[in-house]
Amino acid sequence: MSTTTGIESAAPDAAGSLSRAGDLFQLLRDGKARTRAELALTTGLARSTVASRIDALMHSGLVGPAGEASSSGGRPPSRFAFNPAARVVLAVDVGATHLIIAVTDLNGTVLAERRLTQDVADGPVTVLDRVVAEGNQLLSQAGRGKDVLAGIGIGLPGPVEHATGMPVKPPIMPGWDGFDVVRHVQRSLPVPVLVDNDVNIMALGEQSAYWPEHDNFLFIKVATGIGAGIISSGQLQRGANGTAGDLGHVRVPRGDNVLCRCGNYGCLEALASGPAVAHALTLQGLQADNGGDVLRLVAEGNLQAIQALRQAGRDLGDVLATVVNLLNPSVIVIGGSLGQAGEHLMAGVREVVYRRSLPLATTHLRIGLSMAGDQAAILGASQMVTQYVLSPAVIEATLQAAG
Repeated sequence: MSTTTGIESAAPDAAGSLSRAGDLFQLLRDGKARTRAELALTTGLARSTVASRIDALMHSGLVGPAGEASSSGGRPPSRFAFNPAARVVLAVDVGATHLIIAVTDLNGTVLAERRLTQDVADGPVTVLDRVVAEGNQLLSQAGRGKDVLAGIGIGLPGPVEHATGMPVKPPIMPGWDGFDVVRHVQRSLPVPVLVDNDVNIMALGEQSAYWPEHDNFLFIKVATGIGAGIISSGQLQRGANGTAGDLGHVRVPRGDNVLCRCGNYGCLEALASGPAVAHALTLQGLQADNGGDVLRLVAEGNLQAIQALRQAGRDLGDVLATVVNLLNPSVIVIGGSLGQAGEHLMAGVREVVYRRSLPLATTHLRIGLSMAGDQAAILGASQMVTQYVLSPAVIEATLQAAG
């Protein structure tokens, strides 16, 4: 049994065919209505086999009737389609000082949402108990019961070992290192629980909602820290220990004498994060305690703040130019709180990336601002759960357990 999800995965079909209901279901996930005959034609399965699989899926509620097809004579054949309202997901974004909790359907549509002030430094028990309590209230608000809760997705502001859901030495999360997030949540809500780094789920959310046709995609979060969510060949890349994408501690040439909180000199985070830009402006005599103050000064048209933010973009571009040459993404999206300043940061990024990356790597490269905004993590947490619970093996195991 997986400690991450609490559900034992069924073994894949030896022939890799569409003989199982879980496999057949994947054809219906696009939402297009089909008849039994159309499914039989597409899969090559006997109509009787298709009928039994569809009956099982309809019994689960994951597939529902979708009207009737046109008839050339006799009774019109019934059509069936994926029913995303059959189950709901609890999507959770845990930030340094905030909680965003939402209930979504299996398509990621937000049915109810709550935004709260919560310090992650208060510790895992306090934060997660509040997640459970608020989540239960949101389920009631959305008119859905625990019996239709498919799973819970949680994003945390630090490194996470995705296989276990445990945080790994997170720098701003005292008391969280090695804490069994999954088991703690499952004591109250015994459903699959998946946990990941917040930037990874932001990448999933942004890509699935706005860039689904791009399989090589980077999401860059610029806030108190700097990190990247990497989607390569359609798959989220977490690395060996869940630390893939930690751009914040890549050395930038301009920062030889700048000490980072990690103990090294010249880290990108020490030059281009919200606190770093605020500190640079303070040294110039401006009142700037954090990234929010930087955004305020930029909005007021302060030339020093605009120049400092553009330089932060150049520093970020120094690192991203190497990443572009290495991974060859087709899209880079900039998000996070400092990304709200828009074109000033973006101008610096583009200036360096297009100058220093290989021409072939940038021929079709698009660099833009996040369209999901502060919804990216919620959309990604929901997507992370649905990718798991709607996979062929898990659908099959769920139907067998119910049958």
